[in-house]
Amino acid sequence: MSIPSLPNIKAELLDTPDLARLEPVGDFSHPPRILLLYGSLRERSFSRFLTEEAARILAHFGAEVRIFDPTELPMAGSVPETHPKVVELRALSLWSEGQVWCSPERHGAVTAVMKNQIDWIPLEQGAVRPSQGRTLAVMQVCGGSQSFNVVNTLRLLGRWMRMFTIPNQSSVPMAYKEFDEAGRMRPSAYYERVVDVMEELFKMTLLLRGRTDYLTDRYSERNERAAKAIDRQLQKI
Repeated sequence: MSIPSLPNIKAELLDTPDLARLEPVGDFSHPPRILLLYGSLRERSFSRFLTEEAARILAHFGAEVRIFDPTELPMAGSVPETHPKVVELRALSLWSEGQVWCSPERHGAVTAVMKNQIDWIPLEQGAVRPSQGRTLAVMQVCGGSQSFNVVNTLRLLGRWMRMFTIPNQSSVPMAYKEFDEAGRMRPSAYYERVVDVMEELFKMTLLLRGRTDYLTDRYSERNERAAKAIDRQLQKI
């Protein structure tokens, strides 16, 4: 039985699966690049401690890691995009191949410090998308019993930013019990879970790097580009 053609579909813009395009492209002489963001400005910040622990684990696996310090980052929209902290954050997002977002839970949601960093990363910056196609791991610290409100919200934000959020995640309850005076995480099942999450992020970043352009190539956007090209041609007539 023949399959009827799809209505309203421009066949010439449909991307026929091409196994050759699944081969990674680009420069892979460098280690996987991971940017880590945390959501608290406190001197003794458990989200920062957890982020630093995650960075150590990723570095052990062989990743190149950068932690962004949100101190002095203005509220989104309050200053020009040329502000040094905004430029730094956006440059790090472009540099990264994967990211880790870690926030405390405040009033059942992410902190303003965490959300402000994500708000400063645009979906589009000219012809560049600073977050699209990057891998993402999400974590949270809780002052009391274990909750998943923050990681669920971070997943929503990651999806909105067109990132590949890994299945595993970490939620650390009563975080004040899980870190010593030096800010190092004590051995526990929660620590082992953080190792699991970072290992999965590292592996997924390796699997996806060099392939994200293919995976994020969308019919609707090809259609939009084709329409704009036709308009430009008509304007020349």
